[in-house]
Amino acid sequence: MARARYQTHRTIAETRVTPAKWDAARVALAEVTECFGVLAAHADPHAMATADWSVADTAAHVTAVAWLNACSVGHDDSSFPVPSVREQVAATTVDTLGAGLNTAFLDAYTERDLGEVVARLRSSIEKFLGLTAYQDPTTLMNWLGGSRIPLAGLVAHLTNELLLHGRDIARAVDAPWHVPNAYAAQFFELFLVEIARNGTGHILDRGAPEREGRIAVEFRSAHTSPVTMVLDSGRLWVEEPSRDNDVRVHFEPAALNLVLFHRVPHARAALTGSLRVWGRRPWLLVPFLRKVRLP
Repeated sequence: MARARYQTHRTIAETRVTPAKWDAARVALAEVTECFGVLAAHADPHAMATADWSVADTAAHVTAVAWLNACSVGHDDSSFPVPSVREQVAATTVDTLGAGLNTAFLDAYTERDLGEVVARLRSSIEKFLGLTAYQDPTTLMNWLGGSRIPLAGLVAHLTNELLLHGRDIARAVDAPWHVPNAYAAQFFELFLVEIARNGTGHILDRGAPEREGRIAVEFRSAHTSPVTMVLDSGRLWVEEPSRDNDVRVHFEPAALNLVLFHRVPHARAALTGSLRVWGRRPWLLVPFLRKVRLP
């Protein structure tokens, strides 16, 4: 008998971390680090990559994140230039990240010579990959706002930082840059799905009353396993797809990431067909994304 397209009963989603995806994520991080390094090293450091950050600031930000992660997996915070970083990490939410942790990083890590910044980036990623080579990719790590992600999610997050900010730099200096769907899919499955599986802590806190009731959004793409994210009265978790989803989203992973990080408008992604939304109550995607959001 053929397997039903949707499960009859709600089932908590299994981990998306597998040995094959772990290996692929590590390859992606090494490859994108090299591409980012080449781009940044030859870019105009004074060109504005975002509304607030120059190319040099942007490269320094990514380097600070990589440096922090290398120190974290090596249990050596003493070498990172923000001594109180652990306290800030635990207190951070999506809404305070920009003015809080990111600003502290850039204030403390003052190097802006792109040659030096890129050298620090490469050494940090090399250290990170070396220290994690034989670790269990499902090992849970404490992350922003008391959330929990597996080690594989930390790798995928680093790759996404490089891809996202590499795009910012490339647009600033009119250079080519590509966000592969396969690598963006790693961020969705190994980071977004897994943080919902393992606990978001208070990273999504908004300081406002939570909407009551369940919203179930199914995500499907050609590059990921189908999964349903459920938001119920402020709590977020993931299930295997079932028949009672409210919203269904078919997406290209690169397009979804750029939309979630406010680089591409929802309407543009919809017009190109890279993001399609339907279902019995598609309007519930709006309150869902009001809570489940990225900086």
